[in-house]
Amino acid sequence: MPGKLAHACGREQATSKHNVVVRRARAAIGSLVFLALAPGVVGGLIPWWLTDWRIEEPLPYWLPVRVLGVALIVAGILVLLEAFVRFVIEGFGTPAPVAPTAELVVGGLYRYVRNPMYLAVGATIVGQGLVLGRPSLFVYAAGFAVAVAAFVHWYEEPTLLRQFGQQYEAYRRAVPAWWPRRRPWWPHWGSSRHGCGSGASPRGNDRA
Repeated sequence: MPGKLAHACGREQATSKHNVVVRRARAAIGSLVFLALAPGVVGGLIPWWLTDWRIEEPLPYWLPVRVLGVALIVAGILVLLEAFVRFVIEGFGTPAPVAPTAELVVGGLYRYVRNPMYLAVGATIVGQGLVLGRPSLFVYAAGFAVAVAAFVHWYEEPTLLRQFGQQYEAYRRAVPAWWPRRRPWWPHWGSSRHGCGSGASPRGNDRA
């Protein structure tokens, strides 16, 4: 009897691991598509359309400001990539509303601020404005910030609250939306164990 139970548990664990791999592969493909269609357009294509990426010299001695702009662009790209990886490995989904995560993502940079991806896209837009010396990109960045803040407040937060309930409410109370906290936040909900192995713990989701 113990042998049969162990064999059944082994098959269940193998099936579970296979399902995890499949779900993460689908999430990775969906996230790559969304990365190209959303941040790629908002943070890359539109700034190019507005400026043709032509460099201007609005003020003398603009070089140090350009260095700051490069730093913002690099930091924004790195934050974006890290956040997308989190959605794949933690959330088993994408940032796109049509393919949301199955788990609430609160790892990595999400322990400090709830919307690192939006902040990263904004940083890349401002960075391009500094590098190119194009004030039009600062106006565009301001419009982006207003649109994103409204989208988060009126759509994403209510949606996440309906989907994850008290988990998201606890996360929202502890982690600021836009200004990072000094220390990482750790969720208080634990993992549950069931069946032959341990179940996936509800983990802590930019979408808001």
